[in-house]
Amino acid sequence: MGRRAEMLLLLLLVPLFLRPPGAGGAQTPNATSEGCQIIHPPWEGGIRYRGLTRDQVKAINFLPVDYEIEYVCRGEREVVGPKVRKCLANGSWTDMDTPSRCVRICSKSYLILENGKVFLTGGDLPALDGARVDFRCDPDFHLVGGSRSICSQGQWSTPKPHCQVNRTPHSERRAVYIGALFPMSGGWPGGQACQPAVEMALEDVNSRRDILPDYELKLIHHDSKCDPGQATKYLYELLYNDPIKIILMPGCSSVSTLVAEAARMWNLIVLSYGSSSPALSNRQRFPTFFRTHPSATLHNPTRVKLFEKWGWKKIATIQQTTEVFTSTLDDLEERVKEAGIEITFRQSFFSDPAVPVKNLKRQDARIIVGLFYETEARKVFCEVYKERLFGKKYVWFLIGWYADNWFKIYDPSINCTVDEMTEAVEGHITTEIVMLNPANTRSISNMTSQEFVEKLTKRLKRHPEETGGFQEAPLAYDAIWALALALNKTSGGGGHSGVRLEDFNYNNQTITDQIYRAMNSSSFEGVSGHVVFDASGSRMAWTLIEQLQGGSYKKIGYYDSTKDDLSWSKTDKWIGGSPPADQTLVIKTFRFLSQKLFISVSVLSSLGIVLAVVCLSFNIYNSHVRYIQNSQPNLNNLTAVGCSLALAAVFPLGLDGYHIGRSQFPFVCQARLWLLGLGFSLGYGSMFTKIWWVHTVFTKKEEKKEWRKTLEPWKLYATVGLLVGMDVLTFAVWQIVDPLHRTIETFAKEEPKEDIDVSILPQLEHCSSKKMNTWLGVFYGYKGLLLLLGIFLAYETKSVSTEKINDHRAVGMAIYNVAVLCLITAPVTMILSSQQDAAFAFASLAIVFSSYITLVVLFVPKMRRLITRGEWQSEAQDTMKTGSSTNNNEEEKSRLLEKENRELEKIIAEKEERVSELRHQLQSRQQLRSRRHPPTPPDLSGGLPRGPPEPPDRLSCDGSRVHLLYK
Repeated sequence: MGRRAEMLLLLLLVPLFLRPPGAGGAQTPNATSEGCQIIHPPWEGGIRYRGLTRDQVKAINFLPVDYEIEYVCRGEREVVGPKVRKCLANGSWTDMDTPSRCVRICSKSYLILENGKVFLTGGDLPALDGARVDFRCDPDFHLVGGSRSICSQGQWSTPKPHCQVNRTPHSERRAVYIGALFPMSGGWPGGQACQPAVEMALEDVNSRRDILPDYELKLIHHDSKCDPGQATKYLYELLYNDPIKIILMPGCSSVSTLVAEAARMWNLIVLSYGSSSPALSNRQRFPTFFRTHPSATLHNPTRVKLFEKWGWKKIATIQQTTEVFTSTLDDLEERVKEAGIEITFRQSFFSDPAVPVKNLKRQDARIIVGLFYETEARKVFCEVYKERLFGKKYVWFLIGWYADNWFKIYDPSINCTVDEMTEAVEGHITTEIVMLNPANTRSISNMTSQEFVEKLTKRLKRHPEETGGFQEAPLAYDAIWALALALNKTSGGGGHSGVRLEDFNYNNQTITDQIYRAMNSSSFEGVSGHVVFDASGSRMAWTLIEQLQGGSYKKIGYYDSTKDDLSWSKTDKWIGGSPPADQTLVIKTFRFLSQKLFISVSVLSSLGIVLAVVCLSFNIYNSHVRYIQNSQPNLNNLTAVGCSLALAAVFPLGLDGYHIGRSQFPFVCQARLWLLGLGFSLGYGSMFTKIWWVHTVFTKKEEKKEWRKTLEPWKLYATVGLLVGMDVLTFAVWQIVDPLHRTIETFAKEEPKEDIDVSILPQLEHCSSKKMNTWLGVFYGYKGLLLLLGIFLAYETKSVSTEKINDHRAVGMAIYNVAVLCLITAPVTMILSSQQDAAFAFASLAIVFSSYITLVVLFVPKMRRLITRGEWQSEAQDTMKTGSSTNNNEEEKSRLLEKENRELEKIIAEKEERVSELRHQLQSRQQLRSRRHPPTPPDLSGGLPRGPPEPPDRLSCDGSRVHLLYK
């Protein structure tokens, strides 16, 4: 319906928008076709045009008939005259004879009088300028204040009066005694201003007829000097000397602790005006204790609220070692924990803060809460200046009750100048309990906070700044009012039935319990603000938040912990332009592989795969050639396939978060493992099988003669299958039990070159599993032994020659290269695992080079032989060309035999020359012997018989026999 009405209104206004200026006489109010001319709003007010936007209102001069406008006013003003006007058919607005004005109104609180009546004349509700009110009280009450007030420019001419009950004459009123201890000297001479404030309050309370009309409060006090020993003496006098005191009022925290512990034994309520120790909030230890001075822990809700406002989750603290600060910090720790904030570092000191401040700097503390007295604050910030723990990166939270110029006061215990101290403290935040109501509203005593200060100042004998406890004086004043209201409620004041206060004694638990309940439910407006007690008897109050800006404190907000209300003035200023971070902003960056390196190695790997395919195709195409057949081509084919798989593993090795997402990383890890593992098993396993068979057959010649004649290929294939099967089984168990996944390695933080409050946290992605070292140990151990065994077998078989595997020497050379590269690259890659470029370069280049070397050593010689010698032709043609044998081994044997024959011929020639020399020497000896011994004639006389004649071979050498001997 609203949308339709708006459209209808726009349709009614269309003729007005389309009508040219001056047409039809815009000045005549009776021009009904145009409607009514727009009315200007009154001063300090406006007009609400229903259904029209501000731009639409500016674009028109007339409104249609029956259109209504409504007057509205700004601020504390009301419309006087018609609030709504309607456009008539004659072009005029209703009630134009009566103007509409925005008039300031006076406070409506004057129109109600408790225990009385208000008569308004000269105006109507609400009270406007010129209105007059007359006040009358009910019977048994009399008026305190003026009986008439006039409204003028939004203000009443006189303060609002109140009705007091008619009191009993002073001579007939019963006295109720208060025992008080005021520290007029000592560590905190607060009694100098608090005692006059209490006396003022007693005068005001006793003059009221509506509060304790039958009683008069009287004060008995002593000077405790803020000393527990002195206080013990006066406490004894107060308790054992008449008259009976209905309540005790100590000042200092140390004195209050003593009094509150003893009061429970005497059924006495204790009400303190100057105690801030958090320990006094212990209800089990101090069951009857109340205080109008808030606990020091009241700063903590404000601090937590500010932490949350500025989004800080990590803070640090430094405190002076005293009970009040320790308790406050313990409370803060509990509150920040509930708010999800962490105290990352906690430091304390007794007198010298140098080391704790250095520790804060070392721990990179940014948001720091400092709890210490004023003299120690100067020491702390002198060290802060030295450590440069200030500026746009840091925020300090301090207590607000220091003197405004505390950092400029000369202190011989520090060695920092005023300028250095001023620079160090700039921008810090303080929290201070509001002890004087910032709003200039009237309290229950009918005084504003400013009127109270003026009245107290007149009573003091010295200047307020020289008077101890001047800031706490409003708390002492309101303490008497809290007591008076509680006693009034207990005694039945205000028409309620109650007890007789004069019946109280130190054994009367009933009256004490009633006073306790009345005190616990206190809630009124005092000169210090709203007075209310929490469950521990501590005052709930506002907290003032200030910031040091340009050497002076500026108010930036208030916090009401009772309502969790933060009033913010938006006047905070920051050195860096905005609140700093609670820690150095850590930017996580991944270290990715160099793309230039990845592309370069990928090109090499691709070329290697092409080479492996060419070698595989060549081997398959020429598998019918006997020279290829004698090299076990199927095993060579497996080697080429293995090299291709190993080279393909280079691609997943170079993939990281730069190319793939987090969910795809486990699949890349699996690809790396399986491709590289199977590639190694097929490539190296086939070569290892060859060299192992050669070593097995030819190392024991006598036992393996039968094996040399025949070679069963299936045994070789089974060996390769066994090696591959072991890897497949190992990888399968690994991935089922402990699968590979993406892990992150984090490095030390790096500082950027720019002066920004951030640090870089480098991270590197890895493929890993929970027991990665165990699996790698098993895998590397097994493969390492296999590599070493391959080297040994290759060395042992280097001189073996067999026609069954004619390329085993090339296989041995390939095994040498692969083993050396793997044994070097594996440990180096593990060491360089944190350097992605170096690790990838070592691993990938080792794969590429070992694959290239294997393919070149195994296949290129075969290609060269077949191309240069034409051994790809048929076996018959090959026989005709060689003229002797088509077998490579037979040719080699022929060459060996020819060599051996040449060597034997050389030896024979040497022997024949030696025989010739011996023959010549023998002939020379025979000729010499024949000269010395001529031939003897036959012995005719029958002498001794001659021996048998020497055989011919003894007398001469037969050359043919010698030749046969050495042949």
